[in-house]
Parts: sequence; C-alpha cells; structure tokens
Amino acid sequence: MQQEINFQVSPETAANTEALKHHLSREKGIPFSEIRHVEILKRSIDARQKKIKVNLRVQLYLQEDFEAEKINKPEYKDVSAAQPVIIVGAGPAGLFAALRCIELGKKPIVIERGKDVRARRRDLKKLNIEHIVNEDSNYCFGEGGAGTYSDGKLYTRSKKRGDVNRILELFVAFGATREIMVEAHPHIGTNKLPAIIENITKTILELGGEVLFNARVVDFEVKNNEMQGVQLLDGRKIAAKKVILATGHSARDIFTLLYNKNIYIEAKPFALGVRVEHPQSLIDQIQYHTAHRGEFLPPSAYSIVKQVEGRGVYSFCMCPGGIIAPCATSPGEIVTNGWSPSKRDQATANSGIVVEIKPSDFAIFGDSPLAALKFQQEVEKKAWLAGGKTQTAPAQRLVDFSKGKTSKNLPQTSYKPGITSVELGEVLPDFVHKSLQKGFVEFGKSMKGYFTNEAVVHATESRTSSPVRIPRDPATLEHVQIKGLYPCGEGAGYAGGIVSAAVDGEKCAEKAVLALNN
Repeated sequence: MQQEINFQVSPETAANTEALKHHLSREKGIPFSEIRHVEILKRSIDARQKKIKVNLRVQLYLQEDFEAEKINKPEYKDVSAAQPVIIVGAGPAGLFAALRCIELGKKPIVIERGKDVRARRRDLKKLNIEHIVNEDSNYCFGEGGAGTYSDGKLYTRSKKRGDVNRILELFVAFGATREIMVEAHPHIGTNKLPAIIENITKTILELGGEVLFNARVVDFEVKNNEMQGVQLLDGRKIAAKKVILATGHSARDIFTLLYNKNIYIEAKPFALGVRVEHPQSLIDQIQYHTAHRGEFLPPSAYSIVKQVEGRGVYSFCMCPGGIIAPCATSPGEIVTNGWSPSKRDQATANSGIVVEIKPSDFAIFGDSPLAALKFQQEVEKKAWLAGGKTQTAPAQRLVDFSKGKTSKNLPQTSYKPGITSVELGEVLPDFVHKSLQKGFVEFGKSMKGYFTNEAVVHATESRTSSPVRIPRDPATLEHVQIKGLYPCGEGAGYAGGIVSAAVDGEKCAEKAVLALNN
C-alpha cells in the first residue's frame, strides 16, 4: 500500500531517512515496522519564520518494497534517410527540438556557430585570463548554449507553456541526478551539465541527425516568402523547407540579418542593470536568521522585487555559492552573468539586479526593430571604456554606489578578469542608475544586512532576455511572414531559461514535423 503525504519537518529530520520514518510513524500513527520506504517527491525550504522548516511531499510505502522506476530515453528512430529540419543553434531550445524531431521521425540538422562543449573551455579561459573575446565561442555561443557554462538552473515559472516534468525526465535520462525532479528550484551545475549536453549530441548523431559546429549562418534562402534553407559563412548551402531559429538572446548578427532582409521583427522591452556580489555567509545570515546555516541547509538564495517610482527593480538569476563570469560576445563590450557549481560551495553569492527597460527608454534610437538592441550595446560599450578597454569590469562598493561615491578600494571578487573602481553613474543610463540607487536602499529594508559596503556592484548585467521579438503565428508557430521559419526559444522572445527554452524547442519541432507530414 502507498500513501502520498505533505508535511513539514526540521532540516535535520529531512536529511535523515530513519528520522523521517520515525516522524511519520509518530505523527500518522503508523507502526514503524510497517514503513518500508519513504520516497521524497518534492522538497522546498520555508525560511519565512525564525524556525526554518523543510516542506516535503513524500510517497510512503507500507508493507511494500520500493523499487525506483528507471527513467529511460524515448524510443528514438534512426532518421538518417528522413526529411530534414534545420535547427539554428545548439542551446536547449535547439537540442530538444532536435531530439523531438528524431522522436517524430525527421532528421535534424543542427547548425551551431560555436565549438563543441569541451573546446569551448579553452576560449573561456582566454576570455577570463587574457581578456580575448571569441565572437563564436564564449559563454553564450557553443554546444549547449548560454546555460551550459552559466549555471544550469532548471527552475521555471512557465508551467503553462508545456510539460516541464517531461524536460526534467529527459535530463535525467541523459545523465542528470534524479534530485532535479525533487527540488523546488532544480539546478544541475556548470561542472556537470557539459557531460549531459555531450550525451544529447551523441544521441542525435548516432540516430542519423547532424550537428555542425563552427558553422555560422549568414543568410536565409527564401523564395516567395517560403524557407528554402540557409547559407553558411564558409559558402555551404543547406536545403530544407523547415528552419527552427533557436539562436539565443545574444545572436545580434541574426537579428540584423533578418532586419536587412526585411523579415519582420520588433523591438522588445527587457531589463538591464548590474551584478552584485555578497559573501555567501552574509546572505545565509539574512535569509536563515542565524549566524551559521549549519550542515543541513544549502547555501541560501534570495529573490526580491521592488517598485521604484513606477519602475520595477528586481533580482535576476541569483547564484548562491557562485561566481561572476565575463559574458561578452564581441570585443568592445562588458557583459556580466553568474553561475554556480553543483555543490554551490563558493564563498560568494551573486545576483543580477536589474531595472525594467520600457519602449520609451530606447525610443532615442528611433522606431527601428533594433532600437532596444542598440540601447543595450551602448551601455555595454560604456562599461568597456570605463573598465580600461579590457574585460576588467567597472565596479563600486554597494553603499558607495547608492551614495554616488567612488570607492577608495575594492575587495577581491570572484570575477576573474578583475574589477576597477568607477563611479557607475558614468556607465549606466541616468534612470537606471537612480532606480538602482534607491532600489538597493529598499532592498536593505527588507533584507537586514543586505545594504552593506561588503557587497560589490559590477557593471553590466544586460543580457537578461532578448531585445528583439521575432513574431510567430500562435497556432502554427511559424513566422508571421515567412512560411517554414519557426522562431524559437529565448532569442525569439518566447522563453526565459533552460527548461522553458527546451519546452519551446519541442513545441516548434512538433509544429514543423506536422507541417511536413501534411
């Protein structure tokens, strides 16, 4: 017999299977000897009160042995001789679109401008140490996309967009731990995600799909407003009637190509700001209301939103026990992001703190569909100039930032290219700067201890989402103008993170295959 139960326990009890059995026996009046197994289905931390609790949903096995159900890959088919579907981009949207194409009997041809996941590491090292930006191989471009080396967070609020559990199960089938099915905020970790991405690519190739690395798309072959294929930088042309465009939010060359070919796109509001780093121990003290979190609680995260004079100021992509990384995709710009290893065991915590950017803010660049992109570029260039024309980031202590005071000195941070003291009002747009200055003061009122000069502000956090939307028909998911073109994932404005991008990739693949079959 099985029972599903929801309850709260202390972190110590939640971490010990025998203690859990004793708790359930006592609270539910079930003889301890009858409890064969307690399978945790969902786990989250409730730190709202001084006494911290862990919320659990469990499956209780009574007088019945438990055997974990193996999560297997779907029954994929060999598609080497099947109709092709071109997929531009090997991030989560592109890779999961490819897997779904195979499952439905079509041959994916994945075209990725960057390198394979292992070769990317050398370029990331050059970026961090030598400040050399490779435009095709960096934290944003390459096998696995932006999420591979910038955290691997799997949490999404987009439950209505598709089957999130299916995506998580696929990750497990390709090598992720089953814990991602349990945790309220699942996370694989930058140190573990690359091997999973390699397994996905290997499967695509074994089943007759193609994955082309170092292959940049420079043109779309279009006839009578219908896709015919794509052209690569090396001159190769690849023909297909269906093209899934899953480039990610930083593919500025693709946005520009669409604009120059008069393929309809539109500017999209986004958010821009800074990345702030605190000692992880300080965030733990604030969130857990204790001097030390102890061995049973994970490094604490935070999520905070404030309205400052009618404009949203909020945390974005918070990385407990994490590192700040240089995420520029072209020379002449500074872009920061954060990531955490699987154990989240670094001494610092960082988060993007960003301000909503409205259409009226980027109207200074006219009514062009690229206006928001140009706004974004201008801020990134100012940061690069202020940092000394390298990947050294302009920075300021947090209280100094809110007071408009240049910091006399800066502590060491996790940002490997280094930081330099700059009054960030010289870098950020005036309304962004002022909104952040006031926002940090408000943050400090909600999180006692957050507003401190122990924290360091790094500029800029600017790639929160795509500054462009590529419109598509809500029923067919095809571009509103070009038949056979399927705008997909974060870059097209339809996702925000690994899981939602993967969900959207699957949906686009399903629509493309359906159109091919009809």
